[in-house]
Amino acid sequence: MKRIYLDNSATTPVDKKVISAMKKYWNKDFGNPSSIHKMGVEAKNTLQKARKEIANFLNAHDREIIFTSGGTESNNLAIFGICRLHADFSPTSRGKMHFITTEIEHSSILECFKKIEKDGHEVSYLEVDEFGLVNSKDLREKIKENTVLISIGYANSEIGTVEPLREIIKEIRHKRKEFGREKNELPFFHTDASQAGLYLNMNVEELGVDMMTLDAQKMYGPKGVGALFVKDGVRIEPIILGGGQEGGMRSGTENIPLIVGFAKAVEIAKAQKEKENKRLAVFRDGFFERLKKSVPSAIINGSLENRLPNNINISIPGKSGEMLVFRLDEKGIICSSASACSSGEGESYVVRKIAEKTSASKEEINLRAESTLRFSLGRETRKKHIQYLLKCLVDVLKI
Repeated sequence: MKRIYLDNSATTPVDKKVISAMKKYWNKDFGNPSSIHKMGVEAKNTLQKARKEIANFLNAHDREIIFTSGGTESNNLAIFGICRLHADFSPTSRGKMHFITTEIEHSSILECFKKIEKDGHEVSYLEVDEFGLVNSKDLREKIKENTVLISIGYANSEIGTVEPLREIIKEIRHKRKEFGREKNELPFFHTDASQAGLYLNMNVEELGVDMMTLDAQKMYGPKGVGALFVKDGVRIEPIILGGGQEGGMRSGTENIPLIVGFAKAVEIAKAQKEKENKRLAVFRDGFFERLKKSVPSAIINGSLENRLPNNINISIPGKSGEMLVFRLDEKGIICSSASACSSGEGESYVVRKIAEKTSASKEEINLRAESTLRFSLGRETRKKHIQYLLKCLVDVLKI
């Protein structure tokens, strides 16, 4: 049976060039970069070369890159790293710290903040509009003197909405001035850019972010490796202790094969970004246009203007999203109903939140959240695949 993979937001296949780049580091050049013998020195040089490649991708310094096991660890390090460092920060709130995030963040962000709330600190959850967009003016009103960190995802993993990071940064800088603080002082801004690396501007200087999460498996790299960019002047505490690797910020022997693969994936992404953006946006928009005629009841979730080029997220009220995933799987189409990290919950909490911002009734909101389908296109996607997808979707809706 023909297989059409349309779940690239969950994970991407590893590029053949990435596999080739990693090959010799498994059993030939397998030295530990912390060892002082020749093999160790060679491994350290390889590590630094990969770090430089990823730093260049972000227009950052080598020393600002911390390698991790992936997006979830990078998010945890950013949030708890700031939390631990500023545990005694209490200008107005008797030891309580204040954090800001949004109501539609990835679970690896939201679960961190739930833990922080349990520890007695305060978290404000910014609402988004019906398209999943944050209002930067709302953010300005939420920032307090004891706000230590703001974490807002660059692009949403479910609905593909791209947040206005530059506007957000402007509001944060405005509040810093209001509090009489410098640019490298509280509150700091972190963004989870796991979904953004293949398609959006990743220049940290232009964006103005303090910390940024990357995940190799979302960029045709291997699973189990990622990075956290931490801007010079921003201090965090480590959450994994041991031998003091990664500048003391992430102990544990660096996984050289995976890091090399990550760097190669970034190199390829940089070269293909512009071309892939245009190609996939045409497929995405073409699908939406034909969907309106073929399935009039379908609702497009997320912003049409501020959207990842590879993201198609729809709801078909009255149909179970998970059941449609199974039906399409039988026809060789691989997709999802929500983020892979929150699957099995029976609905999309992200779609529920944006649906609540409309004039829909409670029943309509429930139906929309439970009937979500996400198709995330990739390098293997062709026009014929989109045509086949639409045909199969119409067929399974008849069942």
